[in-house]
Amino acid sequence: MQDELDRNIPDSNDSSDELYERFTITIDKGQEPLRIDKFLANRIEGATRNKLQQAMNHGMVLVNGVPVKPNYKVKPQDHIVIYSDLSPDETDVVPEKMDLNIVYEDADLMVINKPAGMVVHPGSGNYSGTLLNGVSYYLQQQNPNLTEDILPRFGLVHRIDKNTSGLLVLAKTDKAMRVLAKQFFDHSVKRKYLALVWGDLEKDSGTIIAHVGRHLRFRKLFEAYPEGDHGKDAITHYNVIERFGYVTLVQCVLETGRTHQIRVHMKYIGHPLFSDDFYGGDKIVKGTIYTRYKQFVDNCFALCPRQALHAKTLGFVHPSTGEEMHFESELPKDMEGVIDKWRKYSTSRQ
Repeated sequence: MQDELDRNIPDSNDSSDELYERFTITIDKGQEPLRIDKFLANRIEGATRNKLQQAMNHGMVLVNGVPVKPNYKVKPQDHIVIYSDLSPDETDVVPEKMDLNIVYEDADLMVINKPAGMVVHPGSGNYSGTLLNGVSYYLQQQNPNLTEDILPRFGLVHRIDKNTSGLLVLAKTDKAMRVLAKQFFDHSVKRKYLALVWGDLEKDSGTIIAHVGRHLRFRKLFEAYPEGDHGKDAITHYNVIERFGYVTLVQCVLETGRTHQIRVHMKYIGHPLFSDDFYGGDKIVKGTIYTRYKQFVDNCFALCPRQALHAKTLGFVHPSTGEEMHFESELPKDMEGVIDKWRKYSTSRQ
C-alpha cells in the first residue's frame, strides 16, 4: 500500500532563500499504529530518526494541524505536514561579539538590518563573522544558560546574499519559527527590494516568470529556466522608480524566494544588477565606452563595489499576537551614493 505523498522539497539542482519548505503525507487506510519518527524515517530518503525527533521537538511536524512528539503513533488517514530545514549541513555556531543593527525585538523574534558583506550563517569557508555568530553572542548575553550546542540555529527561516543589504527576521522560539516558516512557504511574507539595474527598461512595470536553479555547468551560479525544465518556480514583480538613462532604479517584489532570484531574473530580461560580479553587472553594459564615461562608471563601481540590491521592506504576521508587522530600512550609504551620482550624471546630460 502507498501513502499519498506530496513533496515540495527542492531537487539537488536547486536552492532557496527560504530555508524551510514542506511536504505532506496522508496515511494509507491500512496503516498499523507506529511511532511517527520510525514511520517517517522509513519513508523519507536521507532522513534519520534523530533529525526527525529534533524537528518534532521544534514543532516542525504536524499531524492534522497539531504539532506532535516523536512517540505519537500514526493512524489511518492522518495528514502529516513536515517543514524541512534546507539550511546547509550543521556547522557549530560559535558566539562572537559584534555590532548588530536590531530594528525590532520581542520575546518571539528579532528583525535585523544586515549590512552588505556579512554572510548570514556559517558554512564552508565562512565559519566566523556571520550574522548568526553575532546573534548567538547577543542571545547568550541575555540568557547565560544557552550553550553553544543548543543555541537556536533553527531561528533562521530565510536569508539574503552576503553582498545584499537589508532586513531579516529571526525566530527566538519554536512556535515563532514554525509560524514564520509557514508564512514564508505560503509566500504571504511581504518583501520589497530596491535594485539599480543596467539599461532603460522598456516598461514601467512587469512580472518575470522563470524557474531559477543552479547553472548546469558552473555550480556557484544560478540560471533562469523559462521552460521550467530545471530549478523551482520563481516570480518577481518589478516597478520602475527612477530612470537615469543607462541605469534604472527599480523596486522588486518577491512572490517566491529563490537563491539569487532578483539577480538572475534581471539578468534574464537583459538588465543585470549594477556592479554584480556574478551576473555580468560589473562591467559597462549600456553606454558608449569612451574615456570620460568609463571613468565615471569605474568611480561608481568603486563607490558601490557589490550588487546594488537592498532588502528594504519586510512584512509578516506576528506569530503570537497576530498583528501585521511592517518594517522599512533606509538605503545604505554605498547605494544611496551611487544612485545620487547617476542622478546627477543623467541630469547633466539633459
